[in-house]
Amino acid sequence: MAKSEQREHTGKHALLVASGILLTRLVGLVRTRVFSYYFGLRSDPADAFNAAFRIPNFLQTLFGEGVLSASFIPVYSRLLAEKDEEEAGRVAGAVAAVLALTVSAIVLAGVLATPYIIDLIVGGLHGAKRELTIRLVRILFPGAGLLVMSAWCLGILNSHRRFFLSYTAPVAWNLVMIGSLVGFGRRVTDLSSLAVVFAWASVAGSALQFAVQLPAVRNLVRQLRVRWDPDSAHVREVVRNFIPVFFSRGVVQISAYVDIWLAGWLPTGAITGLTNAQLLYTLPVSLFGMSVSAAELPAMSSALGDTAEVAEYLRNRLNRGLRQIAFFIVPSAMAFLALGGVITGALFQTGAFTRGDSLYVWGILAGSAVGLLASTLGRLYSSTYYALRDTRTPLRYAIVRVTLTTGLGYLCALPLPVWLGIEPRWGVAGLTASAGVSGWVEFALLRRTLNARLGRTGLPAALTAKLWLSAGIGAAAAWGVKLTIGNLHPILAAGAILAPYGLIYFAVAYLLRVEECADALRRFRRIVR
Repeated sequence: MAKSEQREHTGKHALLVASGILLTRLVGLVRTRVFSYYFGLRSDPADAFNAAFRIPNFLQTLFGEGVLSASFIPVYSRLLAEKDEEEAGRVAGAVAAVLALTVSAIVLAGVLATPYIIDLIVGGLHGAKRELTIRLVRILFPGAGLLVMSAWCLGILNSHRRFFLSYTAPVAWNLVMIGSLVGFGRRVTDLSSLAVVFAWASVAGSALQFAVQLPAVRNLVRQLRVRWDPDSAHVREVVRNFIPVFFSRGVVQISAYVDIWLAGWLPTGAITGLTNAQLLYTLPVSLFGMSVSAAELPAMSSALGDTAEVAEYLRNRLNRGLRQIAFFIVPSAMAFLALGGVITGALFQTGAFTRGDSLYVWGILAGSAVGLLASTLGRLYSSTYYALRDTRTPLRYAIVRVTLTTGLGYLCALPLPVWLGIEPRWGVAGLTASAGVSGWVEFALLRRTLNARLGRTGLPAALTAKLWLSAGIGAAAAWGVKLTIGNLHPILAAGAILAPYGLIYFAVAYLLRVEECADALRRFRRIVR
């Protein structure tokens, strides 16, 4: 296949991933808006649910999509490229068996040990708030186990280039949760009881998300046998790759839980505000970073040839992917910094969620924007390491990142607001900004080491300058619109402000002859035709 054909093929796959993620995230934003309507920002049940939701999610993240993508997809995709479908089915079944047994044991242990581990993960919870959090965690743990098995389905579907289903399956999970609030929100007036209903809906949604993918998996893997197979060399390779990635994801999750633990010591609303900001922050990371990384990993893992040929192939794919990601992430970061209040108001400002709450979440979101580009580009660098069967280098740098995040996060969240004489609740914005600084350090280390192996990679300085200039001009114009229109409903204001921002960004980038802008326009023309 010619290089241009390969690029176009991967571009289609990335578009499918992005489309699935976009649909899922939009429904997820609806879920969060409905949650905000009933629970608001500064309520104990809201903080309890958001804290509880993160604890079993630790299990999902450790064993879920990121770990399986790094350990399972490279091996499975290589077997598919070599046309060894029987061994591929054998590996898929063995991985499913290991996951099911391991996750079942951890779910049981987590449910039993919740009262003992909760204080280590979420600080500052007392009384009824703590008891509600414990109850919610015990409900949510089994759902997290089901989401791990859903991630196994995703790994198989992605390896077979069936991207859309795997990334739209979470829509089912979100719809069940939204339905629970719409159905019970007015009948269950006690917010603590409503949080329990919402947790059970999450478990039911997790089961549905897993179930909708199973028929496609069974059709694709005709040799599937779910049983432990220690004699397979490929299964042993998956397990060997799994361990360092498991710890790599683990240390990154430690960073996330340090944030939650520190936020627990801040005034009520900090945990929920952080959760809302991270929902927005992860949208461009998933939509533009994950879409490219998910589409590239199977393609990179299938590379055949000698060392020099593989290095050139990976370098070209990596550099092209970095440009694609940066074209969309730079304006996202600028929007979070300059127009975050417009975004948070449109999405969350309803019912018990006030304008002041929207501005608070904007401050947290602006801190997240500091490291948005680094963390998103870093995903593609990590995927390149995984394609090279190197899972240990990203682990080392993840440890560096977490160490920095922990130290800087503590300083910026707790002592810094006191030193500056500002409200303690703004310490949560310091958490997100310090994590961004640490993300840039990790990105620099990943790039430097990979450049030594593959040759020069990264974004050209001229392209980076053009993108930031385009985004800056768009933001200035958007602020002009914001000052002109006055007070409008948050959703109407967002449409009036963000649409010109996006159009001006694209127009300026096109005039500056940014190649990715022309590519995006060509794809758009093909779609509308």
